Amino acid sequence: KFAPAVTIFKATERFLYFFDEKKDDETFQTLCRYILASMEVEGDSKIWYVSLALNKEHVLQWIQQMKKLLWQCCCYLKTLRPENGDQAKLVSLYLNMVVIFTDTTTWKVLKIKGSEALRPGMNQLCANLLGHLTSKDLYVILQALLKRGLERSQPTLKRAALAAIVTISMRPLISTQFSQHLLTAFLVHILSLPGLILHLSTIAEQTLLLFRNNNVLEKSIRLLEQDQNSRIVFNSLEGSYSLCLLANMVQLAYLQLDMLPVIMEPFMGVVIMLLARCQSYVQNKQSSLTHWHPVLGWFSQRINPALNEAMPNVVKQLQLLWARNMVKQLFSEVLRFKPMAAGTPTSETPDSAPVKKAFKKALQKSSVKLKEMRSMGGRKLDSPEVLSVCHVCVLYQSALKTLTQLKLDILTGLCLQEDLLSKLWGFIDELGPSGGLKLFLESLNSDTEQSHQLFAVLSLSCDCGSHIVAILDDMEMYEQQKPFKLEELVKISSFLNAFAFRLLWDGIYDGKNKHTSLFQSVHTFLMLLYDRDCRRRFTASGHWLIKELKPSTLVSELEKGKRRALLLLHMMPHVIPHKDRVILFRRFVTDEKKALGIIENECASPKPTLITVHRSRMVEDGFQQLALQPSQALKGIIRVKFVNDLGLDEAGIDQDGVFKEFLEEIINRVFDPSLNLFKMTSGEERLYPLTHLLHTGGPSHSV
Repeated sequence: KFAPAVTIFKATERFLYFFDEKKDDETFQTLCRYILASMEVEGDSKIWYVSLALNKEHVLQWIQQMKKLLWQCCCYLKTLRPENGDQAKLVSLYLNMVVIFTDTTTWKVLKIKGSEALRPGMNQLCANLLGHLTSKDLYVILQALLKRGLERSQPTLKRAALAAIVTISMRPLISTQFSQHLLTAFLVHILSLPGLILHLSTIAEQTLLLFRNNNVLEKSIRLLEQDQNSRIVFNSLEGSYSLCLLANMVQLAYLQLDMLPVIMEPFMGVVIMLLARCQSYVQNKQSSLTHWHPVLGWFSQRINPALNEAMPNVVKQLQLLWARNMVKQLFSEVLRFKPMAAGTPTSETPDSAPVKKAFKKALQKSSVKLKEMRSMGGRKLDSPEVLSVCHVCVLYQSALKTLTQLKLDILTGLCLQEDLLSKLWGFIDELGPSGGLKLFLESLNSDTEQSHQLFAVLSLSCDCGSHIVAILDDMEMYEQQKPFKLEELVKISSFLNAFAFRLLWDGIYDGKNKHTSLFQSVHTFLMLLYDRDCRRRFTASGHWLIKELKPSTLVSELEKGKRRALLLLHMMPHVIPHKDRVILFRRFVTDEKKALGIIENECASPKPTLITVHRSRMVEDGFQQLALQPSQALKGIIRVKFVNDLGLDEAGIDQDGVFKEFLEEIINRVFDPSLNLFKMTSGEERLYPLTHLLHTGGPSHSV
């Protein structure tokens, strides 16, 4: 049986006057349950507790009382733990109190005929109550409750509780039409919690309509793209929570891909800013001041163990940034481009795996024509589509540098997008008035925002290319020609070869400057293509040579110890003709022998190193005796004396013939599968090392 609301109101006034938070908690719970139950009574307006808001005599006192009651509910929420069954019920009770009395939707008093005119006034009353709560750190309390419920692998907050928290946090924003101050508080305290949007989409999907219907994503992005506001938000968040904010915004964008084109540019700008914020805490190596972060690697801030437990959920959200639909949306300008080599001759490919002579000749002829082709060019650098593509590439390059533990995952996601890599290289080829190579070479000497964006396009293209080419088999690369056609690879390799050469030869790359990362990306992809071409040719003879590089000039600079010549020989020896490399190698060997004093001449002969090897233990004896020799001796003359099965020295003098026999026997025995150092594949009968035997006993321990 329910008493009139006035009676309960007066009793509550007396109760609150002498209220003690610790002693009277059970009585307070009973009061809240009674008030909520009174709101559900059918047909008796005198019992509804909210009816006092229509009573001129009690309305002001009732408002003050409701402020005290709702704030006390929030105070209890500070310490409740949702993983505890009994406390979870109290969480639902207090959240329900706040939900019911901060919105008029469920108030039966406004459903009475003729009372609809009162709704604006009642809405204002709810806004008054919300304003009071937000002024007393409502968002801080909701954040603490969400942390206890979400900072774990599985959320402990139930669907109703999670939906209630988000609903309560959104109401002040809606009431104030997303005031800058409250939206900032919402981003810092609510949207920066780990996996929030993920859990809402899983267990409280209807709540996400609040975000969509009120354009929360767009309004948040518009706020963060303002420099002053972004600094306030970033300075209020630790690095890990900045990452969580990024993850939640990425998932919101993924859930609203249809709306993303409207805010594409500011969205990418905010994501890049958030990545830069996280990257400012990323360290290159371990030290006494760093801590391991499961997403960012070595991190300069201390990591909350509870937050680490929730990181797999954050990773799931971040992965949406390189999911197929997101990549397709962001790279929409690239995917609309025509293929790079459209209208150019295509090479003939055989039906079977072996490359016949006729195919080789046709392919080389086609390759020569393609190499002689000029880059197309023609796309203005300030055109909207070019700026958009550059911006996207900067975004993903920032992600690769910041989310170090997800690098392979990011590259895989980008490579899965059909035709993206091919068209991205086509985009590079079309840049500027004269084509990509000339533009990128000119940009090396400038330090502008435009040049940085262009290099991000090139770096990302190379990183993705390296990732996919490294795992392609011959069937995919040469027969199916996916993701690149062979003529495209010829043109790409020519571009990379020329660009990397200029970086080294012009002294732009020295291993320490700002172009180090760019060179590493270009060089890695270049050498992968060169290695594949060495295994099975797809370019014409002489394709890898740099015609402007004269061997005599290189030799002269090597003799002078010029750094650029040494770097070129070390990192790109293929640009030098093979016969000139052989001459250089022999010269280096001769010079080293002279320096070590082990070269023969008319006046003196170097003392050889003598080893004695038992024929039945050739591998063991050879390894043991050679391992004891200094490196200088191994570069000199080595003489071998064999011991037969009877333990007697074999007759004969080693004049290189015995040593040659020793090497041949060693190679035959070491690669014999019966020795258990190598195993033979079935079918093609190729050898591969059994590395796991290094950790066991037996013959392999001698390795």
